[in-house]
Amino acid sequence: EVQLVESGGGLVQAGESLRLSCTASGFTFADYAIGWFRQAPGKEREGVSCFMSGDPDPYYGDSVKDRFTAYRDNAKNTIYLQMNTLKPEDTAVYYCYADHFDEHGYLVHFWGPGTQVNVSS
Repeated sequence: EVQLVESGGGLVQAGESLRLSCTASGFTFADYAIGWFRQAPGKEREGVSCFMSGDPDPYYGDSVKDRFTAYRDNAKNTIYLQMNTLKPEDTAVYYCYADHFDEHGYLVHFWGPGTQVNVSS
């Protein structure tokens, strides 16, 4: 019932741009923190951006904050990640993530299946 579905990945040259989207269903979108992680081959998963519940302004990881812009459309249950000036080191699988503390204080979280971004030199 609960789903996060990413789209927008692909293969681009360094310096180009992509826009990722994540559409959520099966839960109350506005009640959840939601954002993006990525994982490159041989590396640990790292945070890219995150919206805290009820906050229109996202946090960014240091490696992307001057190049990437995240925004959300609550009416569409969708968040976006505009990625500009892409670098080869941005190559990774990008995952949408959402979490929420329920009424009992338990953390409920969900992951999307990921979308591949490849940036060539």
